[in-house]
Amino acid sequence: MYNLKNKHKNYPLYETRHFSDIREMVENSADLYGDNTAVSYRITPKDEESVRVSYIEARDRIRALGTGMIEAGCRDAHVALIGEASYNWLCTYYGLMAVGAVTVPIDKELPADDILGIMDKAECTHIFYSSVAEEKIAEIRDRLRFTKNFICFDEPKMEGASILSDMIARGEELYNGGDNGYYDYKLDPDRMATIVFTSGTTGKGKGVMLSQRNICSDMQQGMYNFHVEGKTMFVLPPHHTFGSTVNFVGHYALGVEVYISSGTRYLLNELKAEKPNHLVLVPLFVETLYKRIWQTAEKSGKADLLRKALKISDGLRKVGIDMRKKLFGDVLSAFGGNLEMIICGGAALNQELIDVFESMGIVILNGYGITECAPLISCNRNQYRKNGSVGIPIHGAEVKIADPDENGEGEICYRGPNVMLGYYKEPEATAAVIDEDGFFHTGDWGKLDEEGWIYITGRLKNIIILANGKNVYPEEIEYEIRNVPGVSEVVVYAGESKNEKREIIVAEIFPDAEEIEKRGITDVKAYFSGEIKKINDRMPPYKTVGHIKIRKEEFVKNTSRKITRFNIDKSID
Repeated sequence: MYNLKNKHKNYPLYETRHFSDIREMVENSADLYGDNTAVSYRITPKDEESVRVSYIEARDRIRALGTGMIEAGCRDAHVALIGEASYNWLCTYYGLMAVGAVTVPIDKELPADDILGIMDKAECTHIFYSSVAEEKIAEIRDRLRFTKNFICFDEPKMEGASILSDMIARGEELYNGGDNGYYDYKLDPDRMATIVFTSGTTGKGKGVMLSQRNICSDMQQGMYNFHVEGKTMFVLPPHHTFGSTVNFVGHYALGVEVYISSGTRYLLNELKAEKPNHLVLVPLFVETLYKRIWQTAEKSGKADLLRKALKISDGLRKVGIDMRKKLFGDVLSAFGGNLEMIICGGAALNQELIDVFESMGIVILNGYGITECAPLISCNRNQYRKNGSVGIPIHGAEVKIADPDENGEGEICYRGPNVMLGYYKEPEATAAVIDEDGFFHTGDWGKLDEEGWIYITGRLKNIIILANGKNVYPEEIEYEIRNVPGVSEVVVYAGESKNEKREIIVAEIFPDAEEIEKRGITDVKAYFSGEIKKINDRMPPYKTVGHIKIRKEEFVKNTSRKITRFNIDKSID
């Protein structure tokens, strides 16, 4: 077992902020950062200038909204929140937390019936929503068992729905008239504050119950380990804890300006315009930026020059000379010119990709989190990173490996103040993952090194157990195959050969059409067969791929952009 408290005395902890609940965080940030910009955004994507909101202005709006929420009966109620990332979403989330409501953030991309199922299971009496979700809300409205109040962020078309701005105006009127209910209510940081329904990749998600202490402590303890400043850009789904906790809570508490993106299609233009210092992304976004760099270089005929510059940069840095801003000025300017760091989590990230970004002057801090832990568990540090590791646990947390094998690998178990209260209305499922000592069993397979850094081998549910008793981690093989030029996506799983009646390892590949065409490959399956044979030659016999499938369409993903493995057709032709 590893306790961070006793390690890394030579690398001081960074400054953090202490707060017990979201209301206190909003108040403290207004006192500390005043007229500094807290949030910025564009009213429409075509606007040349962004709207800038100070910490004081945001505090006043959240307080007015919270006061209006109390009059509307939101206090102690279960309240759904659905829509794209926006200033209204952020204020509503903070406001609900500040008045003691239980927020139920819902993915706007879910089918209407799935939204209905979540709202009924969570017994939501109110819903705050964006107009992009109104059609789905209208479709299920008459079938909702508990929901009576519908509040739209924009101008609603649905009959009987009210407008957020009216609630804010009413709350401001009440507060200015002496209503102090927003502040008088004593919040219990240990009580359930939100129910986050996971969009799992292996089946139906559960409702993760988190308290305000879970969320606030995750950021207080996590921010000791890494440093952020300046400006960031919010591009993640707001209902997902990676975005709502790390960007909307951690960054807000530290005085970092959060620019809320108008959407992924506008990302590159907004990077140039907004010039963020760092980003919080999932691997898919990082891979997209990486591909764009090389596509641009290829089209301009500068790909070979870029490869040479990378070698020169690495050589110079070994002798203490950093020329990255000059060597890669064109690349960095495409990201605004100020981007120095990307915090990445949510899935495995290719180490070669991390190395290339660092060679160009953008540090990637690979991290590890899970919704049940609010979500941050570990992260690499600004000036201390290890290849292949997802970092060191957040300050004050404990990690152990359950039943390690001869290689020290086993299930990663975690204990800390950010571990969830449990799964909503699922006590048996809760008992199955939180043991009697308070350790949460993550379902991830991995190991710790001598300094307590975490290395993830694979997902427990994905492990292939062969007839001879050998365990195969598909992620290990997928990592190798993803390095093959022309591979866009790959999933490895166990399939059964109909002819030989034996279990074999299958690699299902979705090709990168542009790369395949550029290389002049006409027989795609033959090409990948040859490349995977090279990988097989490096692998133990029981880990070799026995069958290759080529997909015509990309894999189905959840809204966190993770491939949903459970619905893949594993039959072999």
